[in-house]
Amino acid sequence: LQAPVGRDPTRISERLWALHVDPVKEAAEHYGAIMDYVAAVLKARGLSEVLAYEVASLPGMTGVAAILKLDSIVREDSYDVVVIDTVPSGEALKYLYVPTFIGRISRRLMRVASPLLDLGRVVEPLIGIPTPPGEVLDKEVEILDRMDRLRGYLLDHDVTSIRLIANPDSFSIGNIKRAYMQASIYGLNTDLVIVNKVMPREAASGYMRAWVEEQEKLLEDIRRSFSPLPVKMLRLFESELKGLEMLRRAADELFGDEDPTTVYYRGRGVRVESVPGGVEIIYPMPYVSKGQVEVERVGDELLVHIQTDMGKVSLVIPLPAITYRMRVESARLLSGELHLRFVEEG
Repeated sequence: LQAPVGRDPTRISERLWALHVDPVKEAAEHYGAIMDYVAAVLKARGLSEVLAYEVASLPGMTGVAAILKLDSIVREDSYDVVVIDTVPSGEALKYLYVPTFIGRISRRLMRVASPLLDLGRVVEPLIGIPTPPGEVLDKEVEILDRMDRLRGYLLDHDVTSIRLIANPDSFSIGNIKRAYMQASIYGLNTDLVIVNKVMPREAASGYMRAWVEEQEKLLEDIRRSFSPLPVKMLRLFESELKGLEMLRRAADELFGDEDPTTVYYRGRGVRVESVPGGVEIIYPMPYVSKGQVEVERVGDELLVHIQTDMGKVSLVIPLPAITYRMRVESARLLSGELHLRFVEEG
């Protein structure tokens, strides 16, 4: 954007504002009281203050704090569209389900317990553990309510969609495949894939020929792996995309006269469904109607080879955590979908 952007909304142009979410500061603001209490408990059990605060900084806390910023922005109702630029990871998304399994009854009990904390302070010297102040329970309930509300925004496919952006290289493509799987598991809608920095065919000479040829294979992998999602390509520009003028050029090439806020696709992505004795992963493959399927498991990924009339089609599918202790029982094509069934070992 070629403009300094901080924690507060910064005006970039007439209808464009930007802000940088500092996850550490957001965590301190939202979780400060909770972290202080957890650290106090750990100190009472003999940990040093430095180590106590390190342990109190629970995994994923900064990610949750950052995503809670979205709730604040949406509730302001000052913007037509909110765009979040973030790494392709579903780590923070799993915490949006915390309010669901804690439940509203538990939150009501937390509110009821708050007035009884003074009694706990009477026995505090006997048990050697500090009693949480009322502020801690109030903050916990507030965060749970906000996460519940935020999950409602994100799971509304008419309101929120995910756009996966990758460079045409194996590492970047692998990352967005995992992000697509995670988004599907969490029920979020992915409506578009954008491939950035695509080298033009006229560059396929001399030193760059092998790069362009390899890129063509990777682009075909993207089209196969994410079908039926639409895929847009953005060429590698002659200079870095910096400043509004260059960003407008990129937007014109990607969207032309289209409204970029359009939801390009609504549909079922990858599905992970519980079945007796295991789970079934259902992967959309509308371009393949029949063929012989072979699967090979490598760590947390599945290599799928399908022999069709058009030749051999290969896919690398990241696996969800639930399958880590399972084995592949069957793989078959049904009505343009690949059904992978996993069952418990033994």
